[in-house]
Amino acid sequence: MRLHADGHVTGYASLFGQPDLGRDIVAPGAFAESLRARGPAGVRMLFQHDPAEPVGIWLAIREDARGLRVAGRLNPAVRRARELDALIRQGALDGLSIGFRTRSAAPDRAGFRHLRAVDLWEISLVTFPLQPGARLDAPSVSRCATSPGGSRPPASPEREHDARRDQRPDERPDEPV
Repeated sequence: MRLHADGHVTGYASLFGQPDLGRDIVAPGAFAESLRARGPAGVRMLFQHDPAEPVGIWLAIREDARGLRVAGRLNPAVRRARELDALIRQGALDGLSIGFRTRSAAPDRAGFRHLRAVDLWEISLVTFPLQPGARLDAPSVSRCATSPGGSRPPASPEREHDARRDQRPDERPDEPV
């Protein structure tokens, strides 16, 4: 995640075509309708998917060739946001995760669920993202610049805290991912 002195952050909240640990695969364009309807202001920035823990605002959310690119700002008036700022600068926290409702999806023969359209509700800063590649841009040694592609290892399935991982795709709830 790129973190500036004023609390601005950047990263990828979802990667297209990459399976998450719950066996969901997001298709390019899956967020388009939701982003048109809500815009960044309608998508909440939370900590660990907790609706009682808003920590800032998303300033820009867009789909690009890689996935769902986000830019936001932590709110320095919120204690938890100041704590997150310190953890991000230290390199102790770098995960992003999306909360959504499925609008259109289809299973494949391998047991993956292909998400074609979703209603994006929130994007959380998390310790262990369900999609290992959904991360903030990696901070440099100065903690203010970015390193393309990130440098932190993905979370291991053993450390994943989402109970969905052992369920079949048709048994899983839609949010949060």
